[in-house]
Amino acid sequence: MSNPVYLALDLPSLDAAKALATKVKAHVGGVKLGLEFFCAHGSHGVHEIAQVGLPIFLDLKLHDIPNTVAGAMQAIHVLEPAIVTVHASGGRAMMEDAKAAAAEGTKVVGVTMLTSLDERDLARTGVSGSAHDQVMRLAELAESAGLDGIVCSGQEVAAVHKQWKKGFFVVPGLRPAGAAVGDQKRVVTPRQARDDGASVLVIGRPISRADNPVQAAREIEATL
Repeated sequence: MSNPVYLALDLPSLDAAKALATKVKAHVGGVKLGLEFFCAHGSHGVHEIAQVGLPIFLDLKLHDIPNTVAGAMQAIHVLEPAIVTVHASGGRAMMEDAKAAAAEGTKVVGVTMLTSLDERDLARTGVSGSAHDQVMRLAELAESAGLDGIVCSGQEVAAVHKQWKKGFFVVPGLRPAGAAVGDQKRVVTPRQARDDGASVLVIGRPISRADNPVQAAREIEATL
């Protein structure tokens, strides 16, 4: 992949999102459309953004019984996403069915642990052990279920890459050196994540809310 940066289009306005994607197109490798975007604009919105000509990462974090997740996967074939997420904590059968139902050419990746969570949050949901242990457990489960890879924080990607040599690793919550951390708890720089084995770097606010998004995207691209 020439440019691993996927721009998270976390904008409520479809026109603004499309304009931003068009503006930074030369300096990113794809766009990530999350739950907020999908709930607001649906498949129509995805088609509109696809017209920009960049690969689409549908970050829907599907998590339901296997049959329902498989049905949802089949329903999005028409959108031709490059990447789709499911929650690895949905279990092996759910992940197997999600991958089996995905369109050919779509990478299915398992979300291990949200980057907004830390160990105290994990403990409150009944999961013992460290964040690192939980990510490694779920990565192993995702690999055994036949997924293409996982979503994890930059703090775990090196260890996961070591364990799963051919995995496809999506790292969100990245912040360029000196940028505001915001609501993320486990963050690293894009360059560090790439060096540690990340396949896709998801970057939102440092580009989308920059005074000059094109310059911000170009500067991140230059560090890689």
